[in-house]
Amino acid sequence: MQDILKHLQVHIPFDQLLQKHLDKVLRERINPEIAFNSAILDGFKEPDYASAATLLREAGHSITFHGPFMDLRPGAIDAKVRRVSLERFRQVFEIASCFRPRSIVFHPSYDEKYYVSSGRKWLENSIDTWMQLVPLAEGLDTRIALENVYEADPGCLGLLLDALPPGRVGFCFDTGHFNAFAASGLEAWIDRLGSRLIEIHLHDNRGALDEHLPVGEGTFPFTRLFAILKERMLAPILTVEAHSEKNLARTLANIGSLGILEGFGSSAAAEGQTGAAAKNDACPGEVVR
Repeated sequence: MQDILKHLQVHIPFDQLLQKHLDKVLRERINPEIAFNSAILDGFKEPDYASAATLLREAGHSITFHGPFMDLRPGAIDAKVRRVSLERFRQVFEIASCFRPRSIVFHPSYDEKYYVSSGRKWLENSIDTWMQLVPLAEGLDTRIALENVYEADPGCLGLLLDALPPGRVGFCFDTGHFNAFAASGLEAWIDRLGSRLIEIHLHDNRGALDEHLPVGEGTFPFTRLFAILKERMLAPILTVEAHSEKNLARTLANIGSLGILEGFGSSAAAEGQTGAAAKNDACPGEVVR
């Protein structure tokens, strides 16, 4: 399993990393995607982060981050909600100065059922929020990866990414969210957003709920996804979101059985390369003219 694990990041909340898993992560050379929520951001101090970061960086681990998302809305219509969201995101960048992560994943939090006729305003507000964070990403030489959650199609994320600098802001494709919530096909998502693909979150479900099953134990077409990545010479960061040690072990075994990592990234000239993308998008619920 070590040959598979070395190609992957593994999702681990910071409190669990520090209090339970750090020795195992170091011993088994697990590359963590360190996740943060409000309780973590309010409960830990700089020395806690610095000690863990020093151990991981000195041991040569690849590190990525997942920012907080619960209750946060970076494109909110209410300016006070946006300010709180931005404050939380800035806290993550302060911590990132210790770890120097390769990428920081955030949820743009667009939901057409929630914003209804406010798609244009959501887009304008979102662009403003992320542009305020771009200088922080540049200062740390990291990249912001915006993750799909409830989006039915890639249109709104495409419009958002079109307005943001490609060297610093890109796309995190979440396989489980796609499988449970998307209405358009896999190829449509890669056609539109493949040129901005930074990272992929790997987990599975049976098409109705965000179950976080081990890879290969639901209905997501992993074989097809990796065939597309190889065809288009895309080599994004791969992150397993197993959410338990048992599911991580099953995920690694299933990835090995599927053989999806064979040849992955070997012919890619650079991370995130692909062809031109179509751009006839609109945020559902409001036509963006």
